[in-house]
Amino acid sequence: MNKLINIEQAIDLIKDGDTIFVGGFLGVGSPHRLIDALVKRGTKNLILICNDTGTPEVGVGKLVVNKQFRKIIASHIGTNKETGRQMMEGETEVELVPQGTLIEQIRSAGYGLGGVLTPTGLGTEYAKGKQIINVDGKDYLLEKPLFADVAIIAATKADKFGNLFYHGATRNFNNITSSAAKITIAEVEELVEIGDIDPDIVHTPGIFVEYLVNGGK
Repeated sequence: MNKLINIEQAIDLIKDGDTIFVGGFLGVGSPHRLIDALVKRGTKNLILICNDTGTPEVGVGKLVVNKQFRKIIASHIGTNKETGRQMMEGETEVELVPQGTLIEQIRSAGYGLGGVLTPTGLGTEYAKGKQIINVDGKDYLLEKPLFADVAIIAATKADKFGNLFYHGATRNFNNITSSAAKITIAEVEELVEIGDIDPDIVHTPGIFVEYLVNGGK
């Protein structure tokens, strides 16, 4: 299977109303060319699952400014005032989730788990409406898996099968979100032949990656 597609073909895979994962942490490790193309396309009514909403000028924040989300699930929005404004004005639904909980919900989806039990948030507004499970006399919140239709992520290097390597902190949410979407599209800085990446440094196996976009060109 040829996994290499161009940016326009990649953006065609994202439909109005889809739930999307976007990799990155304050724009570090985000698929910037795919994000810019999605802004240009103007795909609407998306649900975003992401660590944060970047800044108005960087990363996924550009999509926020362009009002392409009807709901955002993230661990924090403080670096993007436009996200906060949309939330307060009722223009966009925003669900704030503790960062550790958020990544474990995504991991649960990717690895076939029914959810994760965590004490984080017990006794707070965050716990309202959530199922509480007692294990050996201790209460936990049941946090259910988070799936997406499409994940757009960024990697430093990929081979043509889709095995991915991330340099340093760019790994962040990219590695886990790649496993939990129906379609994962990786924007890569360098594309090499199969076998040219040492298996010891493969962070994401190609089995989780449906398509590659060569971001180095």
